[in-house]
Amino acid sequence: MNDQHHQATLAPHSSAFFFDLDGTLAEIQPRPDLVFIPPNTLTALRRLHVAGIPIAVISGRPLQQLDELLAPLQLPVAGVHGAERRAADGALRNLAVDAARLRQIERELTQACAEHPGLLLENKGVAFALHFRLAPELEDVARDLAETFVRRYAEVLTLQPGKCVFELKPRGASKGEVIRAFMAEPPFNGRQPVFLGDDLTDEAGFAVVNALGGRSIKIGSGPTVAGERLASVAAVGEWLEELLATLSRTGNS
Repeated sequence: MNDQHHQATLAPHSSAFFFDLDGTLAEIQPRPDLVFIPPNTLTALRRLHVAGIPIAVISGRPLQQLDELLAPLQLPVAGVHGAERRAADGALRNLAVDAARLRQIERELTQACAEHPGLLLENKGVAFALHFRLAPELEDVARDLAETFVRRYAEVLTLQPGKCVFELKPRGASKGEVIRAFMAEPPFNGRQPVFLGDDLTDEAGFAVVNALGGRSIKIGSGPTVAGERLASVAAVGEWLEELLATLSRTGNS
């Protein structure tokens, strides 16, 4: 579909913008710690923020990593698919998860992963990610391991497949629900939500945005419930530049 047509009809002053990070604002890298947001993209986000346009970043990453990647910007953010959230007023609204149970899960996962060199276990504090990007032959192993732990700890965890990763996230953590929560609060409420994402983890967000009468934009290829599409992370940067140009024409950049 033609994203240029959609861009031309976007009204930033009546919209609220939600962005995934990895694969949307930033290119996916071999390891999560190598990811960075291009300077021009950070500048565009800052200019939108300064212009008073509501922006939030919603990611599978923990809040601390989001703040580091967005620095010096500090935006409303949701981490670990909504298990952690900082609202626009700075208040933290996190899902309650039993710390002792999480430590137990981490011990058992660490032991299980030790048998499979190349499988990277990432502890996100309230969630765990099994990365197999560096060892794609371990996809089935990672899936079986993730499914085993979700069955074993069904009262705590749910499975979230992603690009070269299986995440074990807290029950109740959903990008869709966290967008709904942001949209009930100022400065997001009363605006049309626009959500850009690239992965299976973003589909719940697309569905909620569609239900709220918003704009859902899938980055890259693959099946999606999103109504629009951009080709790549680079295209997102261009889309942001066009959004800023729209602001400039109204004298508010």
